[in-house]
Amino acid sequence: MKNILRITAIAAVSFFVMVSCSQTEEDFDRLYNEENLDQWVQRNGEANYTEKNGMIVGETVLNTPNSFLCTKKRYSDFILKVELKVDQGLNSGIQIRSNSIPEYRDNRVHGYQVEIDPSDRAYSGGVYDEARRGWLYNLADNKPAREAFNNGAWNTYRIEALGDTIQTWVNGVPAANLVDNMTDEGFIGLQVHGVGDDEEKEGLQVRWRNLRIMTGDTAWAHNKSMDIAQKTYLYNHLTEQEKQEGWKLLFNGENHEGWRGAHMDHFPEKGWMVHNAALQVIAEGGGESIHGGDIVTKEEFSEFELKLDFKMTKGANSGIKYYVTEKAGEHEGSAFGLEYQILDDQNHPDANKGRNGNRTLASLYDMMPAKNKEPNPIGEWNHARLVSKDNHVEHWLNGKKVLEYERGSENFRKLVEMSKYSAPRYSAYGERFGEAEKGHILLQEHGHEVSFRNVKIKDLSGNN
Repeated sequence: MKNILRITAIAAVSFFVMVSCSQTEEDFDRLYNEENLDQWVQRNGEANYTEKNGMIVGETVLNTPNSFLCTKKRYSDFILKVELKVDQGLNSGIQIRSNSIPEYRDNRVHGYQVEIDPSDRAYSGGVYDEARRGWLYNLADNKPAREAFNNGAWNTYRIEALGDTIQTWVNGVPAANLVDNMTDEGFIGLQVHGVGDDEEKEGLQVRWRNLRIMTGDTAWAHNKSMDIAQKTYLYNHLTEQEKQEGWKLLFNGENHEGWRGAHMDHFPEKGWMVHNAALQVIAEGGGESIHGGDIVTKEEFSEFELKLDFKMTKGANSGIKYYVTEKAGEHEGSAFGLEYQILDDQNHPDANKGRNGNRTLASLYDMMPAKNKEPNPIGEWNHARLVSKDNHVEHWLNGKKVLEYERGSENFRKLVEMSKYSAPRYSAYGERFGEAEKGHILLQEHGHEVSFRNVKIKDLSGNN
């Protein structure tokens, strides 16, 4: 909590502004005395760690788990600079804000790890949650960072852990931009990854030198701006960067403020609840919009970027509709709009209806199928993103674009004519279906348990 309050208080000054004051070696303290390893302790595996000519050298040993050489001192807010070199074929990393306690997997080192990855995957500088949640920020969408690491040579890392934000640079190239508040303090550790019984990897080395750290208020004064995408694990919360970029929170995680029932002037009295910081449809047998009804934003949007997380139960059906209009005289059923389909493709019969899979997960419902999608398993959270600008619309699932189309184009109108939306009842207020200038965002109640969180929108119209 202290970090969240602190970053809120000073982020407007320091988070996105490159401070011009000069930064010298005198601003940093040595994390390693370059003489011995007295300030460090080894945990978990039995890899060899030695001091050699001002370097810390870690060397693999067969049949031992991941090894970590850890600072005896714990750190919260800091900037860390280090030079490192790793042999080809050896994965490694730098633990930050990490811990080792008897109550967690018998002293297993766990926490944030900044990756050292000389493989073809090239995720060096990404952030992995060691022995907990896995990848938090990989470099799949950051080609410049993937190309920044020099295999077989010395590389310079800069790691900033300030408040709830962790940012990394590799050889001066921005790599990761993460917001997470699971752990705000812990040791720094140098990993030698286990190699099992692979004799070809015995004796591989990773080397660290010039380890420098800046802590406390001094670090906050020297933090750098970052111009890459930010990923946040703070649920129903806007980061300072998101605020600067114009994002608005549509669900606060506590109540249904900002939402009402479709065709209603109030929120439904049944069918929905706020549970575990999520908007959740209550399972009522699978009927479409008959138990509580759909919910819509009170506001309407024209051009926008929308992002949210959703989680399905087995056999679930739901949807995210946009450009939703409520036709005069309609008081029941689902309101009209273009739909990002939410469906358990393996267990719901609707997946086999429509044409060419256009009723499956992430599709433009009954009009265009999603392609090359990679959904997470049922019961896990998925991330949806929709972008509509100048009538160009994109559907994304878990960071991957799965379809795009031009709203109002000749091809779009042909798709409408081939769909159930060709019926006259779907043209609200005399407009062609799906071509309203603006409309509500809708979350569908289809009688199956589906949850939504982190619902955020950014106005792209230029009128905000």
